[in-house]
Amino acid sequence: MSPTAQTTASTRRVVFPFTAIVGQEEMKLALLLNVIDPKIGGVMIMGDRGTGKSTTIRALADLLPEIPVVANDPFNSDPKDPDIMSDEVRALLEQGAEIPVVQKKVIMVDLPLGATEDRVCGTIDIEKALSEGVKAFEPGLLAKANRGILYVDEVNLLDDHLVDVLLDSAASGWNTVEREGISIRHPARFVLVGSGNPEEGELRPQLLDRFGMHAEIHTVKEPALRVEIVEQRAEFDQNPQEFVEKNQTSQEALQDKIVNAQKLLPSVKIDYDLRVKISEVCSQLDVDGLRGDIVTNRAAKAIAAFEGRTEVTIDDIRRVITLCLRHRLRKDPLESIDSGYKVEKTFSRVFGVEVTEDTTQANGSQKSGVR
Repeated sequence: MSPTAQTTASTRRVVFPFTAIVGQEEMKLALLLNVIDPKIGGVMIMGDRGTGKSTTIRALADLLPEIPVVANDPFNSDPKDPDIMSDEVRALLEQGAEIPVVQKKVIMVDLPLGATEDRVCGTIDIEKALSEGVKAFEPGLLAKANRGILYVDEVNLLDDHLVDVLLDSAASGWNTVEREGISIRHPARFVLVGSGNPEEGELRPQLLDRFGMHAEIHTVKEPALRVEIVEQRAEFDQNPQEFVEKNQTSQEALQDKIVNAQKLLPSVKIDYDLRVKISEVCSQLDVDGLRGDIVTNRAAKAIAAFEGRTEVTIDDIRRVITLCLRHRLRKDPLESIDSGYKVEKTFSRVFGVEVTEDTTQANGSQKSGVR
């Protein structure tokens, strides 16, 4: 390791390791699958206060391997992929110019609750543009978040217009700023993660539908698990560096697993009959549009790749379908059945698989298989 790399590593803020987080398996699975395939469309995490939402998301960003970026580029442009490089970098490449490349940690951008649209999207300096004839653009948070994670805490308290802007950028992979006839665009491909507490208000159904996955998390009930969480946190606070080193091996193993899954993903196949059954589940649940079908297919492929397989199984679909569909069901105020349970019952009927109580628990967040 070079002296510069050592300095960077030692001066970087110590983050609680992802692999040391106890419980909340549904949230961890949803986040990992979105990192493996960002086209899943992000994840909305709804749950009680103090359940480790922010800690888990920061831990995920810290876990991810470094990525190659164009040096001194405000958009973290990819030096090889035209879809995630700025127009300026693409123009330089077309001219055959030498592009300096550096390795950089995947960035996590925290969107403040009171952020303005200019702060999020960026601003154009009209005076400079008119007087000097250049497109003077001050990048916003979307530029910074390109190829990273954009985290919006209390997303249900955010202005609906801003949520629309975020979701549009996340879906298209581009952010366009227009002012006084001047238009500037830049890549904005990121994993959008929103979190909130249901007590503070619900998101509009049409906005909720735009998130690829919806994880519900609850306060851990088992006393033994609660003690384990408290003890781990105390150990980390007492000596963060030592705690991180203790989990280094498991962190590196998970990092390798994610990298391998990203490489394997294009080779993963899902049988036609399984695709038909996924669509049958969506149809029987009366899910509007086709986003539910698309996201479930993507997520099932991502979980297969995560486990090093190239064929999707019924069990892969079972483990992701609730995450992908529970927030897309039409709400009936008189109905007391949990939407996740409805998805599981329909899945078991269509696929002819019995959903046991253990399965329901696994989808409910406490005990699943991702560690």
